[in-house]
Amino acid sequence: MITLAKQDTATTGLERILALLNNGSMYEIRTLIHSLYPAETARIIESLSLEERGKIWAVIPPSVMGEILVKLHVEVAAGLIRITDRKDLIRATESLETSNRLDFLHTLPEPLLSQVLETINASERKRLESALAYHENSAGGIMSLDVLTVRADVSIDVVLRYLHKRGEIPASTDSLIVVDRRNVYQGLLPLTALVTKESHLKVAEVMDSKAPAISYQMPLADVALLFEQRDIISAPVLSSGGVLLGKITREEIIPVIRAEAGHSFMRMAGLDEEHDIFAPVMTSARRRAVWLGINLGTAFLASWVIGLFEATLDQIVALAVLMPIVASMGGIAGSQTLTLVIRALALKQLSSANANKLLLKELSVGAVNGILWAVVVAAIASVWFDNSSIGILLGCAMVINLICAALAGATIPLALNKIGIDPALAGGVLLTTVTDVVGFIAFLGLATLFLL
Repeated sequence: MITLAKQDTATTGLERILALLNNGSMYEIRTLIHSLYPAETARIIESLSLEERGKIWAVIPPSVMGEILVKLHVEVAAGLIRITDRKDLIRATESLETSNRLDFLHTLPEPLLSQVLETINASERKRLESALAYHENSAGGIMSLDVLTVRADVSIDVVLRYLHKRGEIPASTDSLIVVDRRNVYQGLLPLTALVTKESHLKVAEVMDSKAPAISYQMPLADVALLFEQRDIISAPVLSSGGVLLGKITREEIIPVIRAEAGHSFMRMAGLDEEHDIFAPVMTSARRRAVWLGINLGTAFLASWVIGLFEATLDQIVALAVLMPIVASMGGIAGSQTLTLVIRALALKQLSSANANKLLLKELSVGAVNGILWAVVVAAIASVWFDNSSIGILLGCAMVINLICAALAGATIPLALNKIGIDPALAGGVLLTTVTDVVGFIAFLGLATLFLL
């Protein structure tokens, strides 16, 4: 019988699952799946075809379905929910802790969400419904409702007796949240202070009244950045009036940081990190067709520019051989600047206050690299075609294009960000158009002026 220790990686599990799907029994598959953590099972499911997922999902008990679904990408989870019995989904909800239950409910479509909520007791349902009202990409959308609160006017001894009677504390708790009688946030009581300070002291005397709190409206990217910069383990989430709504811990924010890391990379190709890699062919083709069509339009624009210099190309064939060099070098230089600026925007390192300094620096870098490589390509082209004039014109065109590429790479993401368009989504297409068009106009235009 094939088994897998919990220490094994999801990659090893995937290889064994694929082997068992081809040659093993359902009993062996069930034994292997049950030996994995929910997150490992989720990664394996995402790596399987639609048919294979159905076979694996059939052996997963409802008691762990919820934990797996909250770890899956949205599209993959939605596909599995569609093939899951409603009673099993209700049982999956019941088996989850409060924080994970909210994440799970976010994955359910209507009317299934309402049906599942009806099975939850009234007080818990009211809490969950209020939390579901927050935007999923905001602090309120991922916060945990499982919080421990204390009053500022009680003693540490009273708090310790309360915790002892309670018997347990929520995961990732590093502080207790101090609130008044109206549940308005007042500060944090670190557990370290709780166990090191004199028991007769009041909470108000040892609490941190300046501890940062997060607005429920704060975008997730900003929340992740705050956790990273301030090395926060957990933070309370407040309403606009300062009322405590919940908390966010590193457990909730780590997936956000991981998603942000892959976001820009996927968006540069016009894709979404939530897209299923094994989605049906027509679904994937339709999504990618949009950006292929946009790229085709920009390619025709570049071809039209080349067509304007058809007479020049007919007389000097060497130009056709050399002009891709200018466009390619400009594209690479522009992409370097574009990536740098998009990253700076994501990390909140760039604003109107320092944008001009960065622009000047990038233009200088473009000029230096343009001159450096212009000398190299001019020398090569002159020897290659035994024509120094072509080499000089190629070098001049490269300097022009690299400076323009730096300008475009810096200004395009800033402009897109200002009008509310994701720079990672549209920046690459616009940059390629600029560097191609400018490169061709510079090289072929100079050749038309000085060689004919």
